[in-house]
Amino acid sequence: MTSRLTGSTALVTGSTSGIGRAIAEALAQLDAHVIVSGRDPARGEDVVAGIRAAGGKADFISADLSDSAGAHALAEQATAVTGRIDILVNNAGIYTFGPTTEFTDAAFDRMYNVNVKAPYVLVGDLAPGMAERGGGAIINITTGAAVKGLPSAGLYGSSKAAIDLLTKAWAAEFGPRGVRVNAVSPGPIHTAGTEAMGEGAIESFAEGLPAGRVGQPHEIATAVAYLASDDASFVHGAIFSVDGGFTVI
Repeated sequence: MTSRLTGSTALVTGSTSGIGRAIAEALAQLDAHVIVSGRDPARGEDVVAGIRAAGGKADFISADLSDSAGAHALAEQATAVTGRIDILVNNAGIYTFGPTTEFTDAAFDRMYNVNVKAPYVLVGDLAPGMAERGGGAIINITTGAAVKGLPSAGLYGSSKAAIDLLTKAWAAEFGPRGVRVNAVSPGPIHTAGTEAMGEGAIESFAEGLPAGRVGQPHEIATAVAYLASDDASFVHGAIFSVDGGFTVI
């Protein structure tokens, strides 16, 4: 059983639905005070209401991470809730696919702003406080497309490849001061977002997987909860694949 997170505050970006919501709920079940964030206040308050109804502690902060100002503001507002952030989960991300020749400058910038710059800003703002208190955990959500060449996924995969490298760099930078930095790399997962890709689209990614199926958000959340807990005290700079074997085929 994963250790309790009593007394800690966790910020989970992009946690109003899908994998992010499952992560927020899993951390709350371990008694962390969870800061839910996202662009949709109605969905955010619904997540908070569900956590509170189950006996957990949660608050919602509306955040648009498409520019660095939004990320700085989220770090400041989240810290103000309890005075500290002990666990940061960089889950928010966008995953537009398409041929290299069809991407616009605006689409490129938005992908990298949300997927790379926002986590960079949040870690820069929050990791020093964790280090001053002698401990903390940062978990980045990445993807198998970061290490596997896939048609039409070059831009998305490259943004997450940056997160893979940053996970290791941050582990080296902040680990000696007590802040553990790791990542979870999901495979094809059933969410509202992946369903919007079209009927059967996400199932096609699961064809031939050793697991033989598409994953569920709670399976990613379980891995994140482990990495956030003291059970993972000797885990630094790991890219934890929870992908049904996606990267081995």
